[in-house]
Amino acid sequence: MSTRDAQAAADAQFIQRWSPRAFNGAALSHDQVMVLIEAARWAPSCFNSQPWRFVYAIKGSEHWPAMLALLMDVNQAWAQHAGALIAVVSRNTYQGNDAPAPTHSFDTGAAWMSLALQAQSMGLASHAMWGIEHDAIPQALNLPDNMQIQAIVAVGEPGNKDDLPEPLQQREQPSPRKALNELAFAGRLPDGAE
Repeated sequence: MSTRDAQAAADAQFIQRWSPRAFNGAALSHDQVMVLIEAARWAPSCFNSQPWRFVYAIKGSEHWPAMLALLMDVNQAWAQHAGALIAVVSRNTYQGNDAPAPTHSFDTGAAWMSLALQAQSMGLASHAMWGIEHDAIPQALNLPDNMQIQAIVAVGEPGNKDDLPEPLQQREQPSPRKALNELAFAGRLPDGAE
């Protein structure tokens, strides 16, 4: 991973995680999907509210065509070779009192990262997508008004980048990150910070 150089001693699992698009087409097992969601289940959340929900389809299952159809065409082209698709949904109100839950997206992001790191530890690749059919998702996934889609994640066994459409082959590598001094500031953001 020549494009990634650590600037501090973070654990290698964080530096090695990236979002490939090349999958080999093998279906995941139900047990594998449950392990991924189990890892996400332990993420931290405000008031321990656990706002995340996961709706999944395993490749070859009766749910696969409908879930795949929720991706934009450009993402269907490669995600069709994933072993599972997992819709990450969050509840935007607290259970019990239905008060607004302002941290639901933040909390659900922690759950997604837990899922991604678990996938990596299992030798799987994961790639979250926002290029999805947002208008169709509430009905397709039977989402109540207080739940919203955050992303759909493709997960599967890594594949060969040469099997991707030509424009994506060039992008199939870990992306670099901004320098620490562009992200970390003592006390306050400097004037002009972006």
